[in-house]
Formats: sequence, structure tokens, C-alpha cells
Amino acid sequence: MSLEQQQYCFPQISAEVRKLKLIGQGAVKKVYLAEWRAQKVAVSKLSSVDYLEDFLHGLSMLQALQSPQVVQLVGFCLEDHSVVTEHHPHGSLLNLDVVFAQEQHQQHNTWQTRLRLSMDYVSILHYLHNSPAGRRVMCDSNSLEKTLSQFLLTSDFHLVVNDLDALPQVDPSRGLLVKCGHRELTGDFVAPEQLWPFRDKGKPFSDDLMPEYDEKTDIWKIPDITWFLMGRVPGGDLVHFHLFQIHEECKKDDPKLRPSALDVLKVYKSVYSSMVRDNAGFRDIL
Repeated sequence: MSLEQQQYCFPQISAEVRKLKLIGQGAVKKVYLAEWRAQKVAVSKLSSVDYLEDFLHGLSMLQALQSPQVVQLVGFCLEDHSVVTEHHPHGSLLNLDVVFAQEQHQQHNTWQTRLRLSMDYVSILHYLHNSPAGRRVMCDSNSLEKTLSQFLLTSDFHLVVNDLDALPQVDPSRGLLVKCGHRELTGDFVAPEQLWPFRDKGKPFSDDLMPEYDEKTDIWKIPDITWFLMGRVPGGDLVHFHLFQIHEECKKDDPKLRPSALDVLKVYKSVYSSMVRDNAGFRDIL
């Protein structure tokens, strides 16, 4: 049964959830801090019926992909287009440096915490690329800021992916590829295959002629996200040094030559373990 057919409120959202304040807004939905049964939750409401299809897709993905790496779905009500999820007070990854600047969190502002966040990010990509709902591509990632806004920072300084409204499926073996939107993408952040290939020839952009691509677009963006997540902390330069080679591979122009998210994750974990071990050895010497 499709979401549209269910017309189901679970739990009794309209009656039991009390909205407190607006905490986020995008083209598809508005997000409110709310209270339900004495606990704080986040309520997402459809902004415009023009984006109903995106809203329902995001909800179906939330249901299909529930895991420790995805924000917890509490309930939804299709009658008034509401989705209730767990609330994370730190908000999205856009707030990372603001959170670390707060006195009570400054002790967490270390290369260890920041590299763990980077590992969480790559781990989420690995999950999406091998999910129970098929191989999924993060299409709402055409800029650094937009990508960061898709993730929430948990109270124990981990990541969960939150916004799944643009998560199309790819399956290259069946010729199933995607295009992230119908407009021309520009800039260094997006992968080369996402750029209009005939720009140099002066040919105007045509969505019909734009080639499709797969999940390796997500791999291209990993070094930029990790660069942001690492910030400027002691030890950060050494982390970048150890990740240089795998990041070079992520930036291969040919997507087929880029590593998988799992390949990247293995390197991140190895670097983390060796640096922790080296740090411990250095302390022992002292």
C-alpha cells in the first residue's frame, strides 16, 4: 500500500504534538521544534503542495532506511502532511563550529572527535549506497552548505542523516542512472560528470541532452566535507596528510576510478587507529 493510500496518523500527531517554534525551512518543508508526551521532537510540515512528491519520497525513505545512521522516525500524518522525528538540539552540521565554540563543548573540539564525525559521514554514504531500499544517491548536495544541512549532529557528537527528500535510486547493471535536478549545475563542489559537458562549445544547457550518472558523485564530495569537518585543530594537518592519497582518488575525473565509500571508510578507520596508537605511544614516552 502506498503512502498516499494509507492516510494514516501515527501516533495521533494533530492532537498530541504541540509546536513550539520554527527551527528550519526549505523549499519542501518547514521544521518546528515541538513537544510530544513531555519530550522534544521535530515536526516537518509540507511547505507547498508543489513539492508533495518530494515530501512523500522523503517519508518513504525515512521508513525504509531506519537505522542508527538515519534520524529516528516517530510518526507521521498524511492528512495534514506532518512527519515527526527525534530532535537533536545541536541542529545540522552547519552549526558544528558554533557548537564547538561553546564552553561546555570545547573539550570535544579535537581531531579525534572531528575525524569520527568524518567517519560517520562516509559510513552513512556507504549505508545509502548499499541500503535495504537499493543504491541511493544524495542529490541534495550541490553545494557544501546544502550537503551539511542534510545531517544532524547528535548530543554525543555523532552524525545522522536527516533529509532524504532527494534520494534517487541507481543500478548501473540495469542502466538505471540519475540526474540531480533539471537545471544546469556549476562549480567545483559538484562532480565533473554533473557539469554540462558542452559548455565550452557554447551549446546552451539542455536537460534532455545532459548525461546521467551514479553514486560516485557522492565520493567526489568526500574530501570537501572532511576538510570542513576537520576544522582547524591540533593534529588536523596530520590527518589531512594521511588522507591525502585516498582523497586524490576520490577526486578522479573518471567516476569509475574513484573508490567506493567502503574503501574510503577503511582508510579513515585505519588512519584513526594508527594516530590514536601513536598518540598513546607518545604519551608513554613522556
